[in-house]
Amino acid sequence: MNLNAIIAANLKRLRLARNLSLGQLAELSEVSKVMLSQIEKGDSNPTINMLWKIANGLKVPYTSLLDDQDNDPEYISQQQRTEQHDSDGHYRIYKYYNSTPLRNFELFMIELDPGTEHTSVGHSEKSYEYIVVLEGNLCLRTNESEYHLNKEDSICFASTNPHVYSNKGDCIMKSIIINYYPV
Repeated sequence: MNLNAIIAANLKRLRLARNLSLGQLAELSEVSKVMLSQIEKGDSNPTINMLWKIANGLKVPYTSLLDDQDNDPEYISQQQRTEQHDSDGHYRIYKYYNSTPLRNFELFMIELDPGTEHTSVGHSEKSYEYIVVLEGNLCLRTNESEYHLNKEDSICFASTNPHVYSNKGDCIMKSIIINYYPV
């Protein structure tokens, strides 16, 4: 794919993801609506400075307009996932997908042994955490509140502050966690 076609596809995808019209983006980026339309159709060869203006208007990294989108499925087997654990091994986290310039979230599965807890120091500013319990029970403490989640329950919360996962049950608790980082 040629660079103009890549820029065109990325511009359209990023603009639509933000629900912006060409006119709205023109105001935000200080690039004319006509020029944005030509770039989005692949009919123009934008300058570096023009791409910086558009990236700033969209509030994305410059490379977000230049990176070729890999639309092929990304398969990760259980053996390929990355495992980390706390110092005593009672809390295990398995990374499936990390945040990238094209993906502003991380996807993990966690396991917490019965009768144990783990404290997360919190994540970056404006981040959110989404949890779905797969097995067992989870007690989540965040912002001076406590939430009890059972199998297939879910919660979403601002995750900037420290939060504590507790397993007060008698079996391993497994959950899927998505850490979302707004652009």
